[in-house]
Amino acid sequence: MADAALKKKRPVYLDLVSIRLPLPGFVSILHRVSGLLLFLLAFWLLNLLDRSLASPEGYAQIRETVEHPLAKLVLLGLAWSFLHHFCAGIRYLLIDMHIGVDLATARATSWAVLAVSIVLTLIIGAWIW
Repeated sequence: MADAALKKKRPVYLDLVSIRLPLPGFVSILHRVSGLLLFLLAFWLLNLLDRSLASPEGYAQIRETVEHPLAKLVLLGLAWSFLHHFCAGIRYLLIDMHIGVDLATARATSWAVLAVSIVLTLIIGAWIW
């Protein structure tokens, strides 16, 4: 009888839009998304590298491709992805060593990861454009 009452109290579905994730959880999801972007865009970058090293004409073609605004935007996204994944990875290594595990420090390091990755991306973006 208690099991039936417990099942009735459970939600039928989770409304993922209304759930407010804490900042460390948000950084964790961004870490996974940035890793996926790095994996998917690595093939494109390796293709660019291969074609640019094949011949001088290939290099000129790749240079022209990379100068396109959409390609620059993708490269900027790739830069953010790398920087965020790198900074969050350092944060998780420290957490694995039981450094910064308490809630206040976890929130502070989450803000630091976001701030550092965005600032460095803006610096790289100014250099790309």
